Amino acid sequence: MNDSSKLLLIKSIHTLIWLFFNVVIFYIVYAVVINQIDKWLWICISLVLFEGPVLLLFKNICPVTLIAKKYSTSTKDNFDIYLPNWLARYNKIIYITIVAIALIVLLVRMLH
Repeated sequence: MNDSSKLLLIKSIHTLIWLFFNVVIFYIVYAVVINQIDKWLWICISLVLFEGPVLLLFKNICPVTLIAKKYSTSTKDNFDIYLPNWLARYNKIIYITIVAIALIVLLVRMLH
C-alpha cells in the first residue's frame, strides 16, 4: 500500500470517528433538550470527557492526525479528514461550545 492509499484509509477512518462523535454529541443535546437523563446520556458524556484528556495528551492534536502526517505534507486543516477546511479548522471550538452549553443546561435541569 502506497502513502496515498494509506492517507485515504486514515482519512476515511478519521471521518468515521468524527461521525461517531457527532452522534454522541447530538445525543447529549437531544437528551438534555427532552430531559431524558438516562444511562446513554452518561455514556455519551463519558466518551466526550475521555476525548478531552486524549487531546491534551497529544498537545491538542488528534492522534489520528499525527498518524496521517506521516503520509502527507499538506498544511490544510482537512488533509486528514473528509470535511470542509473551515469545519476542520474550527471543529474543536464548535463542538466544545455545543457540549458546554448542553452540560450547563443539564446541570440546571438537575438542580431544579
